[in-house]
Amino acid sequence: MAPRLPLEIVHDLATAVITSSDAPLVLLDADLTVVAASKSFCRAFQLEPNSMSGSPFNELGAGEWNVPQLTSLLNATASGHAEVEGYEMELRRNGQEPRCLVLNAHKLEYADGSKVRLLLSITDITDARLATKHKEDLVREKAVLLQELQHRVANSLQIIASVLMQSARKTQSGETRLHLHDAHQRVMSVAALQKHLAESGAENVELRPYFQTLCRSIGASMIADHDQLSIEVKSDESIISSEISVSMGLIITELVINSLKHAFPKDRKGKIVVEYQSHASDWTLSVSDDGIGMSKEGSDAKAGLGTSIVQALARQLQAHIKVADGNPGTSVSITHSEIASADGAKVVPLVKAV
Repeated sequence: MAPRLPLEIVHDLATAVITSSDAPLVLLDADLTVVAASKSFCRAFQLEPNSMSGSPFNELGAGEWNVPQLTSLLNATASGHAEVEGYEMELRRNGQEPRCLVLNAHKLEYADGSKVRLLLSITDITDARLATKHKEDLVREKAVLLQELQHRVANSLQIIASVLMQSARKTQSGETRLHLHDAHQRVMSVAALQKHLAESGAENVELRPYFQTLCRSIGASMIADHDQLSIEVKSDESIISSEISVSMGLIITELVINSLKHAFPKDRKGKIVVEYQSHASDWTLSVSDDGIGMSKEGSDAKAGLGTSIVQALARQLQAHIKVADGNPGTSVSITHSEIASADGAKVVPLVKAV
């Protein structure tokens, strides 16, 4: 068994280690008198190293360390009744900005118990706190600016929609009028999407109220008699990112508009159902109607703008499209599956021209 070093040598070694430490450290005795202090502590708080030893801790500097609560905690630590863990205080010095400090103090255990020593460590977290506050301020400012931008975009879209409608009323060409009406409906739907996202002000979106708001907007602009035609939303409690929700909203817009335009000719009554179900990362979005169904020549029909939009959005979501006869009506499903995504999303053309 190795012989123990004399206690005085142990004390001298401890003092030398603390004095040369790169961390702000102070060694105190039972009376809270400074036994040793690191150069880092003296440098950080502008204290003269040669005057530290033998000075009462609460008299250091201009008395800025004379904090009654801290003194009580240090005395309790010296008596073995407590330890200072993560004590936060604000150090105020004349002519200088306050500094935010975190202090920890532990009683050192010596073999003979003849002396009481406290090791006090000080961490200055002022700059870290300011950086965090600055970051939080930037995030809040960004959120406010983004919400303002979303409101402006939504308002601009509504203005564009109004101009399109005015142009449709003035034109003499039936074909041009039809195209302008289609453009108006799409712009109004996108405006509804933008408005909902702006009002939510969140990065994640609850799908059920989001789809309900969107379908109400489409119905208000395209359905003259709500007893004749209706749109129903069935969705689970899924919450997704706003970016993905925009793509899904645009798909719903195109498919619902397609059904309203083609599935219910000659004042036929009916219903459109928008449904969303998910399991883990797999999900299915479908739009079904109980209208006249797919035409026999549908597969030879030239794909319209709506078809191209839905196909592009499905690819973006790494999903595949399935068109089925609803008996009656038509059902279009957009399905995302992790297994299918690994092989690449498959996209098929819509039978009904969109």
